[in-house]
Amino acid sequence: MSGELEQILLQLTQPDNAIIQQATAQLKLAFKDPAIIPALCAVMTGSQNTQIRQSAAVMLRMRVKKHWKKISPDHRESLKAVVLKAFQQETEHTVRHSLSQLSAVMVKHETPDRWPALFTLLNQSTKSNNPMDRQVGLLLLSKVVESNPEPFKPHYRQLLQLFGTVLRDLDNPTAMYYSILTLTAMTAYTGTEEMNLMRSLIPTLIIALRHLIKADQDQASEAMEVFDELMESEVSIMVPHITEIVHFCLEVSADTTLTDSLRVKALSCIAFLIRLKSKTVLKQKLLNPILQTVFPVLSAAPPPGEEDPEDEENSNEDDTDNESPKHFAAQVIDTMALHMPPEKLFHQLMPLTQACLASDNPYERKAGLMCLAVLAEGCADHIRTKMLSSMLQTVCQSLSDSNQVVRSAGLFALGQFSEHLQPEVSKYCAELMPLLLGYMSALNQAKIGHVTKAFYALENFLENLGSEIEPYLPTLMETMLSALSNAENLKLKELAVSAIGAIANAAKEKLVPYFLPVIESLKGFLTDTRDEMRSLQTQALDTLSVLARTIGKEVFSPLAAECVQLGLNLTNTIDDPDLRRCTYSLFSAVSTVSPDCLNPHLTAITTIMLLSLKSTEGVTAHLEEDKTFVLLDDDDDDDEAQGDTILDEEGTDNVDPDIAGFSVENAYIDEKEDTCDALGEIAFNTGVCVCGLAFVSLTMHSVSPSPQFPHEDVLRAAFVAMGQFCRAQHKVWQENPTEADHQALQKLLGVVLPSFLEAVHSERERQVVMGVLEAMNAVLKACQGEALQSPGRLQEISQAIRDVLKKRTVCQDGGGDEADDEEQQAEYDAMLQEFAGEGIPLLASAVPAETFQPYLNELLPLIMNKLSYTVADRSFSVGTLGEILQSLVNVSGGRACAGKLSNQLLPVLVAGVRDSDSEVRNNSVFALGALAQAAGPLVARYPSIIMKYYPMMLSLFSNLLSKEQDRRVIDNLCAALCRMIMSNMEGVPLEQVFPALLARLPLKEDMEENKTVYSCLAMLYSQNPALVRICVPETQNTLVMLLRDVAQRHSKEFEVAMKSLPAEQKMKLTGAVSQS
Repeated sequence: MSGELEQILLQLTQPDNAIIQQATAQLKLAFKDPAIIPALCAVMTGSQNTQIRQSAAVMLRMRVKKHWKKISPDHRESLKAVVLKAFQQETEHTVRHSLSQLSAVMVKHETPDRWPALFTLLNQSTKSNNPMDRQVGLLLLSKVVESNPEPFKPHYRQLLQLFGTVLRDLDNPTAMYYSILTLTAMTAYTGTEEMNLMRSLIPTLIIALRHLIKADQDQASEAMEVFDELMESEVSIMVPHITEIVHFCLEVSADTTLTDSLRVKALSCIAFLIRLKSKTVLKQKLLNPILQTVFPVLSAAPPPGEEDPEDEENSNEDDTDNESPKHFAAQVIDTMALHMPPEKLFHQLMPLTQACLASDNPYERKAGLMCLAVLAEGCADHIRTKMLSSMLQTVCQSLSDSNQVVRSAGLFALGQFSEHLQPEVSKYCAELMPLLLGYMSALNQAKIGHVTKAFYALENFLENLGSEIEPYLPTLMETMLSALSNAENLKLKELAVSAIGAIANAAKEKLVPYFLPVIESLKGFLTDTRDEMRSLQTQALDTLSVLARTIGKEVFSPLAAECVQLGLNLTNTIDDPDLRRCTYSLFSAVSTVSPDCLNPHLTAITTIMLLSLKSTEGVTAHLEEDKTFVLLDDDDDDDEAQGDTILDEEGTDNVDPDIAGFSVENAYIDEKEDTCDALGEIAFNTGVCVCGLAFVSLTMHSVSPSPQFPHEDVLRAAFVAMGQFCRAQHKVWQENPTEADHQALQKLLGVVLPSFLEAVHSERERQVVMGVLEAMNAVLKACQGEALQSPGRLQEISQAIRDVLKKRTVCQDGGGDEADDEEQQAEYDAMLQEFAGEGIPLLASAVPAETFQPYLNELLPLIMNKLSYTVADRSFSVGTLGEILQSLVNVSGGRACAGKLSNQLLPVLVAGVRDSDSEVRNNSVFALGALAQAAGPLVARYPSIIMKYYPMMLSLFSNLLSKEQDRRVIDNLCAALCRMIMSNMEGVPLEQVFPALLARLPLKEDMEENKTVYSCLAMLYSQNPALVRICVPETQNTLVMLLRDVAQRHSKEFEVAMKSLPAEQKMKLTGAVSQS
């Protein structure tokens, strides 16, 4: 049979389709013969044709991979012997490579302990004095270890010693390459006993990589992945050598003679190290060397006649596959901003940035602006409080630069500022809107690539503008509607549709006059199913969702049912991840306006959404070689092979050794993320219709963190969805308090909360942990004590909060190896702790004070420790103390608990009232008011305490009120005085305080405190009418002003309340409110 088989394989290499098809049919028939294994072995070892021998090895590998269980024991044993013999005899590299891959597949089934001859061959060849034998042995070793690393663990020390020798053999770069690949495969399985040995290899490894770069840059680029694996698995191995690693990566990054992929690998390694070990990078004084290398890369001009990818006219702004060194240089600075204290970063970064901005070279000016842009997210607080005006001025000046490359970078920077530096950046509306509208006035003249960047800046700025958008609304909508009607360029229409969504987010009901023409345009785009319209159609769906949420329930509800049907029709007829994603968001938006419209379709909607979560569409397996013959064995014995293709004899998942790795297209990641978001919101808004425990369990299983899709955005959205399911089930139980619904809630909480706590402690991605803490806080706020019914749950959540505040979780570098500089940390690290701190008042409000007191005693010092650090830390600290005190007001034993804390907290809060920062003052005033509200009635039993505290607080407030300029602080002063009055009226000299209070009303900024003020005025009128009568004009004026303010801000609710009044009162109130 081997002769016939060789002839068939030879025909497959002929350049004739008819011959190839005939040979393929013959080969499929031959594969049904049980003698196919020995025949392939004979061809693999006996053919004189290199290509035929390789083809036989590839086919054997495919056969072994799919049908190992069906190969007889005798054939298995002979196959093991033949493969090793062929490997020793073979002289051609391509065939050896295929033989090593065949061996790797066999090692998945025949573990090394059941294949001693393999060990013998590896031992002999890797230690051979012949360089070629060593190289071939290391090739085989790399493939079999990569295929199944764990069975080799007993030999790791021996292998590491071997690599120590091979990596010093600088004249044999290929052997070094295979050694590094094997080391990469082993890293994740390395135990503590091998770590010291592996750590000692790092300097040798760096020298080997330098030589490998000279020999083969592609191999060197692949070998450098060893650093990624070390950082993922055992970053502590690298820490002692971090200076050497960074300097090596900087050498590679700066060398313009090297390939882009190699330089990108080096830059991404630096960024990864900064993300994991930013404190070590700073401690080793590596920040300046990194910046000195990164800036020339970032500011390099493209080759003559070319442009940077983002500046090309046909560039796609959503294209994130920009693998250029310049792009990754910006990522390094972005990572610094996210993971380093701003004070330390800006000290060394800004001189370089300012030099670029002042340069005559446009690409250096662009680099300076790109640097400012990527700083905005990670260093937002620092920029907002200390540098916003000067940085905005720089960006605005760049918008009139003579070079379009610089103007585009300025627009990108303005978009980043608008997204991350709110609300302060919106205060520059008068300066920025004319500039942006100037760009809009020349839409049809400018190049679409540049217009795209102008729209990016405009959208981000408008989105957060709120009522300040009103003067610009006519001009903006005229521009956008004109573009929708007249523009020939589909991209311009798409940009206009997207901008309308941003305008709607700011304008809300004020967009109603433009609603009909907008909807008519959107309908036209949504019903046009031509392929070239897909992107515009997707954007139209997105904007329709925004309108559903913003335009007002009365306006949008008539369209709700039509929107649901439109979404279902689109998902049934068009297979596109972006379109599905936007359709799910539309369903979610409709659930906020008219959940009843979803009810008839919930089964269909949730079915397609769950399919999106489970789908592996968009996941690409990267194969190690061209699978020329993959189709030849695909349908062979398919009916019998089912269940045998992915399980080995122990029933464990089998990883295809042909697959070098996976990638997932961004569109499918976005689809899964938005699906999670939509499922959670639909569950919460539709309630009982989708919250049966079976549905929730199924959904939660689908969105639970999956090793297939470990992308941080999907994980974060999955956890948030789980929290929404809990809140939805709690709402169902509250509306229908049956035992079955209560048990369903407790069962769900019993699964979700432990998964939250596990993620807080063990998840590496900080953004995911922030999402988990936010979701857990939302569950605690909604479910209150129900979330803490399980024994030990209160302790577990308190422990998780304490661990975050003490920086002991994995995403905080788990109390790493370097001393922590408490006073300075990255803003996102501080934000993570703030999310944790927000859980403390929620716990305090959920259980009796006596139950929570022991945990509060442990957590309070951690909050108060931050009072000596940055402004943001002080603000967080006193703000959290205020929230805790407010939580104690309404729980059993809370007032007594607050009283016990008075002596400890008062000095801290009094100092905060005198702080130079308005936000710290504001939070401190609020906290003092909350303390008075919580402890005041208790204090009333002890006149000495009243004499001691109330007069001091009143004096403090009086002094602050006489000089305070910040309206939010003044509003909170009014609310604090009201809390003091309501808590202990006798302790307040009302004759002096009440007129001073009235003089500062109505509230201007902190409108949430209106409830406190109204409650106080009502109480005073009922309990001390004489006082109110003394101040009749002031009281009347104040109440009228308050009513007018409410009527303006909450017009619909005010109208509803007015309708409920008797006619005479209604007339009086209407007259009072309408008077100028």
